[in-house]
Amino acid sequence: MRTTVGIIGAGPAGLLLARLLHNAGIDAVVLESRDRAYVEHRQRAGILEQGTVDVLRAAGAGERMDREGLRHDGIELRYERKRHRVDFPALTGGRSVMVYAQTEVCKDLIALQLKEGGPLLFEAEALAVEGADSDRPVVRFRHEGREDVLECEYVVGCDGFWGVARKAVPEELVRVFERTYPFGWLGILADVPPSHDELVYARHDRGLALLSMRSPSVSRLYLQVPEGTDAESWSDEEIWDELERRFETEDGWALERGPITQKSVTPMRSYVHEPMRHGRLFLAGDAAHIVPPTGAKGLNLAVGDVVTFARALTHQRDTGSAELLDAYSETCLRRVWQAERFSYDMTTLLHRAPDAPPFEDRLQIARLERIATSTAAETDLAEGYTGFPFG
Repeated sequence: MRTTVGIIGAGPAGLLLARLLHNAGIDAVVLESRDRAYVEHRQRAGILEQGTVDVLRAAGAGERMDREGLRHDGIELRYERKRHRVDFPALTGGRSVMVYAQTEVCKDLIALQLKEGGPLLFEAEALAVEGADSDRPVVRFRHEGREDVLECEYVVGCDGFWGVARKAVPEELVRVFERTYPFGWLGILADVPPSHDELVYARHDRGLALLSMRSPSVSRLYLQVPEGTDAESWSDEEIWDELERRFETEDGWALERGPITQKSVTPMRSYVHEPMRHGRLFLAGDAAHIVPPTGAKGLNLAVGDVVTFARALTHQRDTGSAELLDAYSETCLRRVWQAERFSYDMTTLLHRAPDAPPFEDRLQIARLERIATSTAAETDLAEGYTGFPFG
């Protein structure tokens, strides 16, 4: 089996890359270890930056997003029972974000790939990437009970942190930068309309609370909890009581309760793998970097990676120059580190570390007051949240 680009992983990064290459007239094969139902239902990110929205529209994958997604023009910050709204368009020249779940992005891209694109093989487990530093790398994979080989000109690993692509980069060439946080997020899905029409980030002495949503009738909410917390150790009533406590405001704002349909705990970590390229192997998304979810950057960083690769490969085909491909890692990492910085800032702004001294508590309040009273500080947050430029 041969192709120009072998893509490992059918998450939003791999699927979008396949779509971008299809539109550019470049053939690709996508290998996904899970079945279609799993890919279309795994709960992940739900905030799309302005740049991601624009890319999906330009790729022909934005019709349902524009019909069913929820455009958000700001977020609300809460602290000391006070409320402050950050107006994105006013601060960024019209930029906003879209609430549209990763599951829906994947459904849209899968439908397009199966209708118009190249091969998309589900339950095709990539076993290894070989010959990454040669002109003809291959991906060994298992599909329908037998092993096969995909011969490529390029391989793009969109297979996440636990995938095989990153393992093909020789250890002596790798630098890893990481930080783990001593807390996680207890997240719930609830069958109740969101209690606010935009996301609410609340800093509280008991820890962060975040109000988000999946649709006009489904709420997504989070609580900061100690690292290693078992989601089932919290009863539904305890979760709602704690959310009410952390979201409390001076003006009597009320949180609506409803049936909780799902609960889970997400660990918090920052991770960057350098370089993001080895020979003709290119890493994208969680295969190369992870951010804590506070800044809503994970999916959007992956989109930036594959946009950069698709542009670079198209440039080489059209001009014969490998300049952009050679600069792939450096180009992506500039954006990655800005997103890591922003996500770290948001995380340390809104979470209370275990045993934090009063000095750190006061610093958090001072930083929030600065955002609420300084246009420059507020603009920096708005620019980071709505997204850094691709390329």
